[in-house]
Amino acid sequence: MMTDTPESVTLVPIDRIEILNSRDRNMKIFEEIVENIRTIGLKKPITVTEREGADGTTAYLLVCGEGRLNAFRLLGESHIPALVVNVTDEDAFIMSLAENIARKGHRPLEILADIELLLAREYSIDDIIQRTGLSEKYVRDIVFLLEKGEERLIEAVQNGTIPLTTALEIARAKHDDESLGDMLEEAYKTGQLKGHQITDA
Repeated sequence: MMTDTPESVTLVPIDRIEILNSRDRNMKIFEEIVENIRTIGLKKPITVTEREGADGTTAYLLVCGEGRLNAFRLLGESHIPALVVNVTDEDAFIMSLAENIARKGHRPLEILADIELLLAREYSIDDIIQRTGLSEKYVRDIVFLLEKGEERLIEAVQNGTIPLTTALEIARAKHDDESLGDMLEEAYKTGQLKGHQITDA
């Protein structure tokens, strides 16, 4: 993927960095990042790739480290330590997704959105498994949910009213029997059935 591996850290101007795949962050985790950087400094540099800016001077695409970059901005810093890698826009995007998925506390909903992005870019299931490090079953389950066009279930996952695992169980039931799936979804939302009871049902 990468054509070279950087051996040293470079100080990069923060205002020259563009975020390729921006994320909503958990504020509690973000505040911890800011406090850690404020007290002990940056332990791990961000990763960027060099591009030509609109004004003809050097600019950068962020590959990994949006939380650290935003923390530096908040702390009023003008430069941030970075590893500069030589990758294509597509590889930068994939590396960014892979880091997001590997990040501790990454939510199932974010993974679902990331997989949807990869499918939209015509990556196969095998490519997604290889590039993200997620289990084959997990990826295939999410692809099943997306391919079935379960907008209501996906929306329920997004709203936090149904866990992803339960949404998958309901989608499978709908695949076999549309009315059964609808009944299970309604029963879960009204509290008549809990997660493990959906599986049993």
